[in-house]
Amino acid sequence: MLCLGGNDLDKEKFVSEIEAHSGMLYRVAWSILRNDDDCKDALQEAAMKAWEKRGTLRELSYFRTWITRILINACYDTQRKRRRLVPLDSIPDIPVSAPDPALAMALATLPEKLRLPLVLVFSEGMTYAEAAETLHLPLATVRGRIHRGKEQLRKELTAE
Repeated sequence: MLCLGGNDLDKEKFVSEIEAHSGMLYRVAWSILRNDDDCKDALQEAAMKAWEKRGTLRELSYFRTWITRILINACYDTQRKRRRLVPLDSIPDIPVSAPDPALAMALATLPEKLRLPLVLVFSEGMTYAEAAETLHLPLATVRGRIHRGKEQLRKELTAE
């Protein structure tokens, strides 16, 4: 295990890690903010905060969950600053990771607290434990939210 204390995470490695996770980070930001400009702002803010706090990352293997948590906080900061509704016609067409458009639409109807754990686990491939760590929630809470989210999705998809 690589211990990173201090400034051992150089600029090249940092940029490489950010680029490797950029798609996942954008999708996480989108699941919270639902606005392309806000997502880009939150991504930039998260990258800047992560660079400033790179000395707090103890192991490179935790980079994904560490940067995701920073991004989620940046998204929440953006929400607090903006406090506005996004009209449906302003949502850009972006590639949806779900192969079924009905599933993507049903997922969008879920409240954020149920949608975000589902996105992290099933779309981004995090384990339940990684999602719990990223969201700063107990593992049982994440499991419960995923269960409730799946139930709501099932109801939404069978109601059509």
